[in-house]
Amino acid sequence: MSVILVTGGAGFIGSAVVRHLLRDDDVAKVINVDALTYAANLDNLADVASDPRYRFERADICAAAEMERLFETYRPTAVLHIAAETHVDRSIDDPLVFVQTNLVGTATLLQVALRYWRKLAPADRERFRFHHISTDEVFGSLGPTDAFTEESLYRPNSPYAASKAGADHLVRAWHKTYGLPTVVSNCSNNFGPYQFPEKFIPLMIINGLEGRPLPLYGRGEQVRDWLFVEDHARALAMILRRGRVGECYNVGQGYEDRNLQVARKICDLLDEMAPPLPGGKPRRELITFVADRPGHDARYAIDARKIREELGWSPVDPFDASLRRTVDWYLASASWWQPLREAATRRLGLAG
Repeated sequence: MSVILVTGGAGFIGSAVVRHLLRDDDVAKVINVDALTYAANLDNLADVASDPRYRFERADICAAAEMERLFETYRPTAVLHIAAETHVDRSIDDPLVFVQTNLVGTATLLQVALRYWRKLAPADRERFRFHHISTDEVFGSLGPTDAFTEESLYRPNSPYAASKAGADHLVRAWHKTYGLPTVVSNCSNNFGPYQFPEKFIPLMIINGLEGRPLPLYGRGEQVRDWLFVEDHARALAMILRRGRVGECYNVGQGYEDRNLQVARKICDLLDEMAPPLPGGKPRRELITFVADRPGHDARYAIDARKIREELGWSPVDPFDASLRRTVDWYLASASWWQPLREAATRRLGLAG
């Protein structure tokens, strides 16, 4: 049975992975290592916090001595490295924070994992895995028809994407140079319950619920490939168990849509599921176009054939059903998101 160390396990994707591992996977223990920065929230894990197989450790992945203590204490058989600064707008305002966490933190964790791995018995060394979770944004912006594959060139356009691209390259280097058994996955845009309110879909839901403006960059023509976070969690567990060492796997649901159209779908769901706005105003009228952000990528799309054909993964729920589930969760979970509103970014176009 596995002892899995999950970095960033109190964040959006990380907490979904922790919940999945404890509910649906055969694990002996899950160690959640999180620094509890602004977007992390232990309330995301309330449903599994009392599980005897779960442990939480508040620690920064940049602190080598603390990481060494955790490896020696818990003796993990695998690492799921999810901890990262992730919001593009924040990376534009303060890029060095992203360099520190996403690059320095990843390098620190890799070096600690390498020293630990080298001391393992041969059978345990063979079993150990270091799985680094990344983003399709490392590949830059697509034209109107093609899709990112595992062989796509890296062309990051934001400080966030560049920091994640650098981290991907570090993971590859630690495998090629030192033999550390690593695997990398690059995912499309995630959405679902427990996502921090500054992100696009929860921002649209919460602002629409409250009758605030729904800010869209440019004309809302940017195209994204949306992935329900619970489908992503299943994919990550599958890659960790069955992915080939040294390989990369793209994870995407295969649903593309313009930001404007997604915002309209959210408006329609809120008009159906939430109390009406004063005067019965349709929420689509809240959509507001704001100046585009610098270096904004026009389109992302994932070719996920490799993970489907090699590992047998496919998404469970279609986008529209998952979006309805997500809207329903935010409507029922105001006690979770209301305290986080003040911590959300106040950049132009996002403050609402």
